[in-house]
Amino acid sequence: MAGDLHAMMTRRPWLVQALAGHLLYGPGKARHDDHTLAVYEKAGFAGADADQAAATVFMFVLGNSVGASATVALTRQHNRDGGDGGDAEQLQHDTVAQAGDIARKFPRLRARLDGASGTAYNAAPDNSFEFGLNAILDGFEGRLAAR
Repeated sequence: MAGDLHAMMTRRPWLVQALAGHLLYGPGKARHDDHTLAVYEKAGFAGADADQAAATVFMFVLGNSVGASATVALTRQHNRDGGDGGDAEQLQHDTVAQAGDIARKFPRLRARLDGASGTAYNAAPDNSFEFGLNAILDGFEGRLAAR
């Protein structure tokens, strides 16, 4: 479910912006929330623990979807200001390069940027979503096993 939600939010970055700026609720959201709680209850969570587990995963997914939303918002804002999409991409590229220049002043960041896996500063590894989600779910499993 978390993977599907993440895929939906990255395909529809406006949704992240809507969730951040508006109170959204209706039958579809209620149906989703009810189904989500059923999944956590079936896994062994009850009451407030099911609520917290569901909220933890939702916030993790939402947080990992912000990057795609920010790119769309930056492009939209740039276009409103009279630029074209290409210039917004260049602005984003230049900003990331500038962040890399700043990061090189710090030893741990410099080591990562200059190392064999040197990537753009602020770029997450390809599997960071899966890594984080698995860490959360492993923690949930540990909590349930400790009962």
